Amino acid sequence: MISAFLRLARPKQWSKGAFCFLGAVYSQKLLGPAALGEAVIPALCAFAAFGFASSGCYVFNDLRDVEADRAHPRKRRRPLASGEVSPAAAAWFGMAMFVLAAAAVLLAPRVGPAAFPLSSRELLGGCVVLYVLNTLLYTAWWKHAAVMDVMSLAAGFVLRVLGGCAAVGVEPSSWLLNCTFFLSMFLALGKRLGERRALGELDAAAARSVQEQYTTDLLRMATVVTAVATLLSYSAYVTDQAARYTHGFNLLWLTMLPATFGLLRGMVMVERGLYDDPTELATRDRPFQASAALFGLITLALMAFGRHPAP
Repeated sequence: MISAFLRLARPKQWSKGAFCFLGAVYSQKLLGPAALGEAVIPALCAFAAFGFASSGCYVFNDLRDVEADRAHPRKRRRPLASGEVSPAAAAWFGMAMFVLAAAAVLLAPRVGPAAFPLSSRELLGGCVVLYVLNTLLYTAWWKHAAVMDVMSLAAGFVLRVLGGCAAVGVEPSSWLLNCTFFLSMFLALGKRLGERRALGELDAAAARSVQEQYTTDLLRMATVVTAVATLLSYSAYVTDQAARYTHGFNLLWLTMLPATFGLLRGMVMVERGLYDDPTELATRDRPFQASAALFGLITLALMAFGRHPAP
């Protein structure tokens, strides 16, 4: 029973909470003298808050989709679809997840100027509430509307970034929000395409009704467009930061290599139908994991040792 409830919470999906740390990383607050209290702990609280909130939302999503999940070759093994957990027990468990999310917000320390009308904790709580509302609206309506479904999923990632920035008391840049939005659109569209590749068009439509409104060619084109938009947005950020990281040449450009490889690798795996969920790709595909790790290592190394004051 404990194992069934853990699977119902989908702890693997907590990996999406990595977006909560982007504000702390790119503001370089992790390198400051008060990093533990002003960056690490607040970001961890944001990570936990969004993690518990997402688990609660997944529970209510599974409650609504239990019949459709039983027709899905992989989702039929979920605790609710398989009958391991009763609907009533699942509902109480989902509410408990929301309570834990609220507790994580309340544990977040207040960071930032006291003169600001809202504290960092209140801003984080607002982002978590918006995330829950967005996800529940997705479950009820938006998941059945083409384009709106993937935009709602993308908004979830953007809210994680905003919540993480609020928790550490930094203002998110347009570069960060643009990259997050287009990357998450790429992931959401890739998931739709991956489902069609893995299940076939008819079975994908039976498992997810919005698939009837898409075509494979449209999803392929949209996936490519959002991947290109992600790379162009990030390359513009790299160019904008040239004064800080130029030592002979802009060293931050090196991060373009693993970023490009990771995105294209994801497209190849989705096109081949090997994964129908980007989370599975991130947790199972070694080359993709290596590119993500290399991107992170180069970025952190340059921030720690390669900083160059802007003129």
